[in-house]
Amino acid sequence: MSADYLLAPSVLSADVLKLKEQVGIVEKNGADWIHVDVMDGHFVPNITFGPFMVRALKNITGLPLDVHLMIESPERYIAEFTTAGADYITVHQEACVHLHRTMQVIKNEGAKAGVTINPATALETIIPALPFADLVLIMSVNPGFGGQQFIPEVVDKIGRLARIKKEKNYSFLIEVDGGINEETGKQVLSAGAEVLVAGNAVFGQSDISAACREMKHIPVG
Repeated sequence: MSADYLLAPSVLSADVLKLKEQVGIVEKNGADWIHVDVMDGHFVPNITFGPFMVRALKNITGLPLDVHLMIESPERYIAEFTTAGADYITVHQEACVHLHRTMQVIKNEGAKAGVTINPATALETIIPALPFADLVLIMSVNPGFGGQQFIPEVVDKIGRLARIKKEKNYSFLIEVDGGINEETGKQVLSAGAEVLVAGNAVFGQSDISAACREMKHIPVG
């Protein structure tokens, strides 16, 4: 059987010269969201996209835009990203001095609020924020670059988060990002993940259509 989950291909791995074409392909082959990795060269050692990319994507797809801010002081830029068309905005616990306030700003700006933690960050650091979250992103690689190897220790973290969600009757979605392919996707889905971010496993393949369909129909159970 296939689990009921959402697939969010990451345009970090797409060919920017063929962005409209490739986003159109995944939209037709099972993608539920489009994931946008925003990096500033400070919080993570890489520089990628800004609000301009979100605006461009909003013009070429009807899918929700899942914007992951891997930046310092993310609260300074939330209005720019929501104006550009972000539907979900996820901020790092490690980058937010006032996490609750930042999540409230996201909601006030009309987007859904997400919180994320790096592989070495304890799940306990975000438990106070869970009642306010629409999305919780568990990083399964250290953020900054695509194509990294999955860190298997995060599977236990996903399972614990899923149990907390059930016990407290929270409504957030559990998302996982980093080294996700069919094999690791099956592991995290079995643990309780509900949204898979896949970059190289979709856009990095020669047949994007087939890769997207395969990632959307991972057998679990």
